[in-house]
Amino acid sequence: MRLHSECLTGDVFGSTRCDCGPQLDEALNLLAVHGGVLLYLRQEGRGIGLYNKLDTYLLQDRGTDTFEANRLIGRGADERDYLAAAVMLRTLGLHRVRLLTNNPDKVRQLRGHGIDIAETLPTGVHLTPGNAAYLEAKARSGHHLPVRGPETEVRA
Repeated sequence: MRLHSECLTGDVFGSTRCDCGPQLDEALNLLAVHGGVLLYLRQEGRGIGLYNKLDTYLLQDRGTDTFEANRLIGRGADERDYLAAAVMLRTLGLHRVRLLTNNPDKVRQLRGHGIDIAETLPTGVHLTPGNAAYLEAKARSGHHLPVRGPETEVRA
C-alpha cells in the first residue's frame, strides 16, 4: 500500500523540483502489477497547503531547503498527519500492511494509530538535476533514500 500526499505541482504539472510525480507513477505501476491500495491524501506541501507551498518556492529559489522554508513562513517543517489514513485503512479492514515509503514518520504515525507495518518497501530515488537539493534535504530530515548506483546517489 502507498500513502501519497497530494502534490499538485509534481503530480499534475510535472514539476521537477520534487520527486512526487515519479513516486506516484511508480506506486501506481507497482499496484497495477501486484495489487494493493493507494490512499491519496489531501496534504499539499507537507500539510501547509498550496498557497503556502508556493510562498516557500520563493525561499527555495534563494537556496533555502523545503523544510526550512516551511519554518520561515511560520509553519512546521512537516505538518502531515496520518490519522485519517489509519482510519481509512481500518475501514477497509486493513490492519496489517506492506508500506511503500522512504518516510519513517509515516511508519511511526501509522503504528501509533494501530496499523501494523509488516514490511516497509522503499520507493525509487528519482534523482534529477532539478530535485537533487530537495532529495538531499529529505535525506537530512531522516527519509531513507536507497542508493542504487552513482546516478541515484543522494548524500545527506
